[in-house]
Amino acid sequence: MSTEIQNPEGTGLCPAAPFDKTARDAVYAAIHTRRDVRDQFLAKPLPDDLVRRLLEAAHAAPSVGFMQPWSFILVRDPQTRQRAVEAFSRANDEAAALFADERQALYRSLKLEGIAKAPLSIIVTCDPDRAGPVVLGRTHNPRMDVYSTVCAVQNLWLAARAEGVGVGWVSIFRDEDVRALLGIPDRIEIVAWLCLGYVDELYDAPELALKGWRQRLPLDDLICTERWKDPKL
Repeated sequence: MSTEIQNPEGTGLCPAAPFDKTARDAVYAAIHTRRDVRDQFLAKPLPDDLVRRLLEAAHAAPSVGFMQPWSFILVRDPQTRQRAVEAFSRANDEAAALFADERQALYRSLKLEGIAKAPLSIIVTCDPDRAGPVVLGRTHNPRMDVYSTVCAVQNLWLAARAEGVGVGWVSIFRDEDVRALLGIPDRIEIVAWLCLGYVDELYDAPELALKGWRQRLPLDDLICTERWKDPKL
C-alpha cells in the first residue's frame, strides 16, 4: 500500500489508511531513537536543501486555530555562536549552584550544550499575535500558541533523526541575553535554541539515563482511567 500523501493543502480529502509496515516502523524508529545531542556534533555543514526539508517538517506541525505562531532564526556565524556560548556558560554556572554535593558534581560532568560545535543553530520563537487577538482554540488557554510551537520543534527533531542529523535543545540561558544577541522583541517568546549537525553515533538510550541523572518512568504508572491519579501513590 502506498503511503504517498495526496493533496495535503487542498480542499479535498486524502486516504486515512494506515501506513504499510515499512513506513510505520520507520516512524516509530525515529520516535524511539531520537536523542538530545550535546557534544558529538561534527563540523561538516548541513546542506541547504536538507535544512529546508527540516524547516518544512517543522512548518507542517499542528497549530491551534492554524495560527502557525513559529518563526525560525538560523545562526551559523561563529562570532554569534561564541557570544551565545558565553551567555550559556554564565547561566550554566548559576544552574550548577542550585544542586548540592554529588548532584552538582554530576551536573558539571554533563555536556549540556553543543552551540560551539554544531555548525547550525535554529532558534524557534513564538509570536502570540500571529493570528490576531482572538484565536480559535486559544480563547480559554492562552498558552496554546506555545504548545503549538513545541509541536514544530518535535516535528523538526523527528525529521532530523530520519535524515541522520543530531539535534540538541539548549534551555539554560537568560532570556534577555538571547534577545539582545538576536534582536528578538519582548513580545516574541523564545521557545528553543536548537543545535544541529551531523553525528557519527547516538546513545542507544537517553544520555541522562545512561549517566545516572534520571531514569525513564514506567508508562503504566502514568496511565489513569477516567480520573486523575497521582503516580506517586
